[in-house]
Amino acid sequence: MTPLSRLEGLERVAGDYDAIFCDVWGVVHDGRRAFSGACDALRRFREHRGPVILITNAPVPRSRVTALFPRLGVPEDCYDDVVTSGEATTHELLRHAPGPVYPIGLADDMSVYAGLSLDFTSDPDAARIVCCTSLREVPDGRPETYRGELAALAERGLAMICANPDVQFRYGDRLIWSAGSLAKLYETLGGRVIRPGKPDEAIYQLAFERLGEMNGRQVPASRVLGIGDGPATDIRGASGQGMDALFIGAGIHGHAMVEGDGFLDSAREVLEADGAEARYAMPELRW
Repeated sequence: MTPLSRLEGLERVAGDYDAIFCDVWGVVHDGRRAFSGACDALRRFREHRGPVILITNAPVPRSRVTALFPRLGVPEDCYDDVVTSGEATTHELLRHAPGPVYPIGLADDMSVYAGLSLDFTSDPDAARIVCCTSLREVPDGRPETYRGELAALAERGLAMICANPDVQFRYGDRLIWSAGSLAKLYETLGGRVIRPGKPDEAIYQLAFERLGEMNGRQVPASRVLGIGDGPATDIRGASGQGMDALFIGAGIHGHAMVEGDGFLDSAREVLEADGAEARYAMPELRW
């Protein structure tokens, strides 16, 4: 295992990589505003080294993610493509068509089903698969209120497709419960969960396919740097694919980070708590 090192800037290691897979929420923006230093770092990497693919557990198509960027201040020149858990979920749903699907999530999340020949039901006895995109009550919903509903579905032996494996995400200064929290509860109730997003393989397969199309050749995982603020998703996912990982401390675990000399120790503690290993850590992404 390579010891965790603190980076002062992405420039110091940019020459070691041909591409970047970078998380979005918590690294590039916080749902309210873009982080200018991160956007600048990704732009400079593109100028000097190679492609940047934003890889996100958002349970929606790419177009829904990028539609938010102008309002948040994320410039188009800091990335080459976006790969979402929603896209990987679509591939998984195709395997289970026509269902019926028991959906859990916001009405806005129905875009993940667009163009698919699926039936839907609110009856656990009629369902053949569960698909969870979010809690229905955002931003104030809590996983425990779903216990009875999930227990009935698990008792039926239905698998759950979790379109967003993130347990929580940061919106400004708030932490919001996400679909991954329901997936974890479902597993404790005996249910089986399929996670198309990070840290599992499906979303990375899509990202590597897109990267290969851009470059006209396959890029080895060892030449791709994975960047993210989620130890259980971004960091474990990147490491599991054979990539070096850069942990960004100011995202979802910003409350646990110590400034100054204590930063590296606090980053190490957060990573170890989720069984994640990163090669580098930075408080915030910058060039």
